Amino acid sequence: MEESEMDLCAVVQGLWDHDVNRLQPGRDYSISLQGRAGDAVTTNDDNDTAHSPLFLFVNEEIFQRETFLAFISLLDNYESDTGEPEVVTPEEIAENHRFLDAVMDTAVMKIAHKYLAERKLSPTDTEEFKRQLYHIWFELYARKGSSRPDSSGFEHVFVGETRGGHTVIGFHNWIQLYLQERLGHIDYRGYSLDADSPEPDENKHMLSLQFSWKSGMKPKGSIFMGVSPEFELAMYTLCFLSSRHERLRVSFSLYEVDIVCHHHNHTHIGTTYPVLIRYRST
Repeated sequence: MEESEMDLCAVVQGLWDHDVNRLQPGRDYSISLQGRAGDAVTTNDDNDTAHSPLFLFVNEEIFQRETFLAFISLLDNYESDTGEPEVVTPEEIAENHRFLDAVMDTAVMKIAHKYLAERKLSPTDTEEFKRQLYHIWFELYARKGSSRPDSSGFEHVFVGETRGGHTVIGFHNWIQLYLQERLGHIDYRGYSLDADSPEPDENKHMLSLQFSWKSGMKPKGSIFMGVSPEFELAMYTLCFLSSRHERLRVSFSLYEVDIVCHHHNHTHIGTTYPVLIRYRST
C-alpha cells in the first residue's frame, strides 16, 4: 500500500472513530435480512425472497439530532424521475445550507476538511469549503438523456431517482430507505451476494440489497447501515476529491471497502456508494 493510500485509510478511520451519531445495530436499530435476492428486474417478479420489511426497529429519537433533522428535511425536495427538470425554491436552498452548516460543525467533517485542505484539494477557509461542497453535491446538472438540469449528486446518492418509470438509480442511503419503507413505498426483496462477497451480517454496517420503489426496481444497491449523514458526506467527498479513479479502496474498523465514485464532468458527483470487499479480522 502506497503512503498516500495509508494516509487516506488513516483519515477514514478517523471519520469512523469520530462518528458519534452512528447508530448501533441491535440497540438503536435492527434489520431482518431474510433470503438472498434473485435476479429480478421487474416489480411483479415472483422471486421475492423477503416477505417482511427490512427494518424491524429504528429509534426515531435519533432523527431529532441536528444533522439527521437537517438531512431529512432535504428528502422531499426532488422530482424522482430523470428528465423532469428540478425547480429549486429559496426555501430549499436555505435547507441545503442549513444541512451543510450542521455537517460542518461535526468532528467528522472537520477531519475531512483538514485532510483535504492540507493537500490543497479544498480551500482552507470554512465558508469557501462549504461553497465547494454545495457545488459538488447540490448544483444541478443534466443527467444522461436529459437536456435540462434534472439531477444532482445529493439527489442521486441520498434520495434516489427513477428512469423510465421502471428502474431505480442511485438511492444509497439507509435513512431514506427506512423512511420510504415505513411509508409503504419500498418493497425489500432480499440481500444481494456476489460469488466473492462476504455473507451479510445484520450486526454489521454494510448491506447490499434489492428493492422496488415507486414502481421501479433496484436490482442491486449497496449502502452503509446506521451511519450518520455527516459520515457519508465526509467519506464520499474525501474520495471524490482525493482520486479520479472510479474505485478507491479504504480500510477502517471491521471493513475493507471499495468506494465507487463516478464523476460528472469532473466537477460533480454522478454517483458514489460502498462495495464491501471483506471483513477485517480484529
